[in-house]
Amino acid sequence: MKINKLPQLVVGYCLMALLVGCKTEDAAPVYDVSLQETSLGKVLTNDAGKTLYVFTKDVNGTSVCTGGCKDTWPVFFKETLKLDPTLNAADFGTITRDDGAKQTTYQGWPLYAYKSDAVAGDVKGENVGGVWIAAKTTYTVMLANAQLKGHDGKLYTAEYKEGTADTQFFVDGKGRTLYAFANDKKGKNNFTKADFSNNSVWPIFEAELKDIPSTLDKTLFSAIKVGDKTQLVYKGWPLYYFGQDDGVRGATKGVSFPRPGVWPIVQKTTATAPD
Repeated sequence: MKINKLPQLVVGYCLMALLVGCKTEDAAPVYDVSLQETSLGKVLTNDAGKTLYVFTKDVNGTSVCTGGCKDTWPVFFKETLKLDPTLNAADFGTITRDDGAKQTTYQGWPLYAYKSDAVAGDVKGENVGGVWIAAKTTYTVMLANAQLKGHDGKLYTAEYKEGTADTQFFVDGKGRTLYAFANDKKGKNNFTKADFSNNSVWPIFEAELKDIPSTLDKTLFSAIKVGDKTQLVYKGWPLYYFGQDDGVRGATKGVSFPRPGVWPIVQKTTATAPD
């Protein structure tokens, strides 16, 4: 009797199709630090997809989040970082904390997670206490909280009186202090010479505004042309570095040079420049 082999062939083909269909795709790589989209835009995240943060009080590159602070803001550290290819390895570093533990940094800012971020994409830590900021790669202006210490070695308050107190002020993305010049007018740089011969004393802050902390108002920033350079402006005040800060994170020597109040630090609450 002739046996019809068609059903057997059909079954065989079906089994092959099932086996092929069960083939798994290669899993997406898991990076220690990635860039992920959130309600704040793209932020740095850890290997669990949780947002990483910086602490404005760490402006000098040393972590001051100790004791119970670490329970709320767990320190982030990886001995050998596996980075999302879009990130620059040169921007990352490692510090040894006062407690002996190590911590990963981004552009000199120690990195933390936030205990209350439940799932990937949460940014609940943004602006907590006015001193925690989601880490990004594109900050043009950042916030710092620190004791002001002038060129004269004296400690100053935000009112430029001698005294001890933390002051919040503007820095660039790498923690370098930004200043205004008391003799400038709204949108008018009255310090820099046309040949830039004095630019090394108070270098203009040349920057294209990208990201800023969410607590700041982007519409209050603008830019002016100074010769062939573009200087960033806040509330009409052209922004500068102080040459003798030597690019040191959190240095504020300019607050007393040549005397207090001539070159003030810039704050969120700084009054609008006069016309």
